[in-house]
Amino acid sequence: MERLTMPAANNPLRIAVQMDPMDSINIAGDSSFALMLSAQARGAELWHYDVRTLAYDTSVVGGTLTADAAPVTVQRVEGDHYCAGERRRIDLVKDIDVILMRQDPPFDLGYISAALLLDRLTGHTLVVNDPREVINAPEKMLVLDYAQFMPPTLIARKLEDVRAFQARYGSVVVKPLHGNGGKAIFKLDADGTNTSALFELFNQTWPEPHMIQPFLPEVSEGDKRIVLIDGEFAGAINRKPGEGEFRSNLAQGGYAEAATLTAREEEICAAMGPELKRRGLVFVGIDVIGGKWLTEINVTSPTGIVAIDAFNGTDSAGAIMDAIERRLAD
Repeated sequence: MERLTMPAANNPLRIAVQMDPMDSINIAGDSSFALMLSAQARGAELWHYDVRTLAYDTSVVGGTLTADAAPVTVQRVEGDHYCAGERRRIDLVKDIDVILMRQDPPFDLGYISAALLLDRLTGHTLVVNDPREVINAPEKMLVLDYAQFMPPTLIARKLEDVRAFQARYGSVVVKPLHGNGGKAIFKLDADGTNTSALFELFNQTWPEPHMIQPFLPEVSEGDKRIVLIDGEFAGAINRKPGEGEFRSNLAQGGYAEAATLTAREEEICAAMGPELKRRGLVFVGIDVIGGKWLTEINVTSPTGIVAIDAFNGTDSAGAIMDAIERRLAD
């Protein structure tokens, strides 16, 4: 197998993007599309493949990992945003320098299995974010390492534990431990009327425990998405709930506004930045409520850079590509 290295100056960087179908993306705000545009502007050769086409074959010495991929070019034109060539089988070591692991969650056994396959490329093809560390850092689990910045949090599925927590804190928010995009997040009032019914549903739907936190009234002020690139602060937006909602996710009707960091948020970034960089988590989005309450560390397929750049005039996709090129050059 070839060793991971930066291509020669006269050779284009070969980048494969593992993501959902290109037809389905919203180019106005899609972070993966922004990364592809930035890479293409630098002369990179782009490939797109569906995670379900990954195949690992041990019959070749050292093993081979392949995927059905198509060469693509992209442009910011609604309805005509990409052109794909003929799909063919490519070797993710011999044919590719960098893989962007960008398919949407859920973080399930399919996601984990694909990440474990990509982890076999370590030392040969750079995968961003590092797939082994993505497995080790689920959004609502890695954050527990920084509990000093979190609201009180319970990870449990036993109803008695939840009722005891609710008795201490009143209204609570319940989330699937491996959920995404603000889906299936419920607010339970202090009287606990619907607690048992909701936990019957949660326990029937998900085998893992669930996350329970006090309802934070500060969410009305916004849920800030802060992007870190190779452990360094790159930008932020404040996401506010839409009419009649407490969830501020843009996918759930929230809207974005420009934002700067509070002193507490700067402290949070400084505390976790070096560890994120050490783990190879190049593109990370953290969520902070009310300027002080850390709730998630998003590493699977973070978003937000398009809105951040629109407000701030920055180039987050370019900064991510810079970080990738530095890692290849090291």
